[in-house]
Amino acid sequence: MSNAVTGEAAKSPSSTTGGGIQISQVRHEYQPAHGRPVLALDNISLDVAPQEFIALLGPSGCGKSTLLYLLGGFIPLQAGSIVCNGTNVGGPGPDRGIVFQNFALFPWKTVLQNVLYGLEKKRLPRDERETVARRYIDMVHLTGFEDAYPSQLSGGMKQRVAIARTLAISPTTLLMDEPFGALDAQTRIIMQEELLAIWHSSPTTVVFVTHDVREAVLLADRVAIMTARPGRIKEIVDTRFDAKKPGAAMADISRSPDFNDKVDVIWNLVREEAVAADTRRAGT
Repeated sequence: MSNAVTGEAAKSPSSTTGGGIQISQVRHEYQPAHGRPVLALDNISLDVAPQEFIALLGPSGCGKSTLLYLLGGFIPLQAGSIVCNGTNVGGPGPDRGIVFQNFALFPWKTVLQNVLYGLEKKRLPRDERETVARRYIDMVHLTGFEDAYPSQLSGGMKQRVAIARTLAISPTTLLMDEPFGALDAQTRIIMQEELLAIWHSSPTTVVFVTHDVREAVLLADRVAIMTARPGRIKEIVDTRFDAKKPGAAMADISRSPDFNDKVDVIWNLVREEAVAADTRRAGT
């Protein structure tokens, strides 16, 4: 029922050299100014197929965000290798767009100016930049708010701007670090629906970090469960099932027996690691 796999099966069956993401034996250790080094990730290997949506799930401190920032090239790789779209990751690049939990918008720029920012960096002609920016603003249902500033927007609207800004530069890989974590429950459900609709209309490879088991099962093709620190891949659970079809209503999906079976399986795996993390903290 769980379709859970481990070890070598962390590789996507449809991944191919030259596309998607190949993570091999990645290890990362933080070196604080004072105190002992902290091993955040240990021997992480994971393949993600082109245009696959994969969620990273695990207890707090397991290294989910660290792995995402390594993928984005925001922190240097210490050991192992990461290949994205056929190229070794050595730093940030336009092929990888990232959406943060805290929106990371420029408060002094309007919605349109925020979405234009990455396009200006690509040095596209002015008319083309504006056409592309307006297309993505329309895609996230913010037409009419082009001249609004972030302070005038709700949390959900700000995250729509952040997603539009990232998608406008046409990344082949979208990295999302708990993008809906700061939103209220109602807005979060709406944004989940919007994200799936956008992904179905313009597929990219998505790596999505979340603490929410139901969110992971609802959105992802596969869920990678990570161990308590140091983070390793504990299991991969395939979360494709019949109810998850383009255009399917979220409410219908979340009521299906298969959905709830997957949630139960994954929750038990995450709970094991959360308990292990608490036990280790108590013993220190």
